[in-house]
Amino acid sequence: MSGNLVVTVGDKGRVVVPSEIRDARGWVKGTTLIGIDTSKGLLLMSRDDARRMVKEQLSGRDLAQELIDERADEARGDDDEIAKRVG
Repeated sequence: MSGNLVVTVGDKGRVVVPSEIRDARGWVKGTTLIGIDTSKGLLLMSRDDARRMVKEQLSGRDLAQELIDERADEARGDDDEIAKRVG
């Protein structure tokens, strides 16, 4: 299912997700949805879909090594700043 659907914000701020979307996504009563506010609009997905998306985006990445490298770069910058002051 792909496309544009128009929904209206009702009283109390409620939005009804059209049945076509709920059926296509397998969202049944009680499904927890995550709303992510982006610069381009609101992204709405199930908690399970959000987990899968994050895992896909992080797959193959070594986050610990990235953090170590980032800290090492910052330390080198600090060393350069100290050398300028002393030098």
